[in-house]
Amino acid sequence: MGVYHGYDMPDDLHYHEEHAWVKVEGDGTVTVGMNDFYQKSAGDTTYIDLPFEGDDVSQGETCGKIQSAKWVGKFVAPLSGEVIAVNEALEDDPTLINTDPYGKGWIMKLRPADLAGEDRALVTGAAIAPWLKKEIDESAAKK
Repeated sequence: MGVYHGYDMPDDLHYHEEHAWVKVEGDGTVTVGMNDFYQKSAGDTTYIDLPFEGDDVSQGETCGKIQSAKWVGKFVAPLSGEVIAVNEALEDDPTLINTDPYGKGWIMKLRPADLAGEDRALVTGAAIAPWLKKEIDESAAKK
């Protein structure tokens, strides 16, 4: 697991600018959640409004809400596609996003419409560290 600037950011994941992560599964579907920077910045998650199975979502569009001890934020789809599963365990325990953001805290699974094309807009590999540093700096400037 990659640790950048004090945040766990697995190198095998792809990251959207709104802090959703994407894991490409072997069958071509993707699992989506919120990254460590988001969950540490937001504080304990108190509520999540999930999209529904069967919904079509578009890259960059809000498809849910996440409420934490500090704020209510938007959950933005990192890729376009059909929602094929949502993590219903989050309805009973939304803090799974905080305690296990890359495991039990996953949010949804998608059948992407254009993985190869839209993946180019996501942050991966060597670009993770400088992107995260910029996000940290911008967050600090807002305080």
